[in-house]
Amino acid sequence: MDEALLRSLTPSVLAILVRRGAGFAAAEDAVQEALVEAVRVWPVDLPRDPKGWLVTVAWRRFLDATRSDAARRRREGLVDQEPAPGHTPAMDDTLRLYFLCAHPSLTPASAVALTLRAVGGLTTRQIAQAYLVPEATMAQRISRAKRTVAGVRFDQPGDVATVLRVLYLVFNEGYSGDVDLAAEAIRLTRQLAARVDHPEVAGLLALMLLHHARRTARTGPDGSLVPLSEQDRGRWDTELIAEGVEILQTALARDRLGEFQAQAAIAALHADAPTAEETDWVQIVEWYDELTRLTDSPIVRLNRAVAVGEADGPRAGLAALAALDASLPRHAAVAAYLHERDGDLAAAARLYAEAARKAPNLAERDHLIRQAARLNARRRR
Repeated sequence: MDEALLRSLTPSVLAILVRRGAGFAAAEDAVQEALVEAVRVWPVDLPRDPKGWLVTVAWRRFLDATRSDAARRRREGLVDQEPAPGHTPAMDDTLRLYFLCAHPSLTPASAVALTLRAVGGLTTRQIAQAYLVPEATMAQRISRAKRTVAGVRFDQPGDVATVLRVLYLVFNEGYSGDVDLAAEAIRLTRQLAARVDHPEVAGLLALMLLHHARRTARTGPDGSLVPLSEQDRGRWDTELIAEGVEILQTALARDRLGEFQAQAAIAALHADAPTAEETDWVQIVEWYDELTRLTDSPIVRLNRAVAVGEADGPRAGLAALAALDASLPRHAAVAAYLHERDGDLAAAARLYAEAARKAPNLAERDHLIRQAARLNARRRR
């Protein structure tokens, strides 16, 4: 059974049922039943038009499930719309699902889960494993999300920015369980880029590719974090970097700058440097200035302080950092790094230890603890 084929067809089949008038939850259930039937039938008798086969079977499952007396009165018009078996028109409604799954009434976690289920074609079990939660918990989350969007109509253009935010959240989950969410996010963003001619969609795809290109170099053999400045750049994926840079350049040429394009430009400058010492930090600061103008995000300002510290010296970086709220995530880690570069090892060691206590995951915590221990050992010499 070609699982990749089923996953690629799932979103468009689901979108067709929704467009014909099926509620999202009922349509999704019907599609899942059709997929089960496909797993049983296709290895023996693969249809000439797999998508048309799935649409026909899913629509019939939907009608079967709604033919109670009450449902018949509400949906009797739909029964007459059952398509004759045969080739399915090439109209692609997948884009509708992107906007539906990124509906503003959903929480970010629910939007991500629904996107992975409806557009990505992942099973509830796979999504639960990726998020390290029980399958029952994820099933409840997806069910609530489906109920939330059950009455949403597609009579208004969707919000591309919201869709991109959801895909970025998927990408940042990285890898856990048996689902590589970073790779899945890239696949979905490629799919979106093929349907939406928007420079920010291209910008997000470029950003993902440029970050993903460094993936294998980010951890050591023991699983420990390797900072960007210490990574073996020979392990970076040069094909992904070249593709990301080309996509970014095409997007920037349209002169409609957005935050994902600006982030991708920063990532491209890192990727372009043969060594950490040759990084063009002055230009990176300029891109952070653009990104600050676009987003006014305190996290962007925090990252900008690091870049200023590299471009103009650690004291300039500390001055930029002083204007920010010390409760920001990773503020202590940034302060520790800048104090170390300024030669204040005692303050840096203390701040690394503080940052370790606030670290969002074990790998980052262990890295910060090692940094603190390294500086304390240097001070005792």
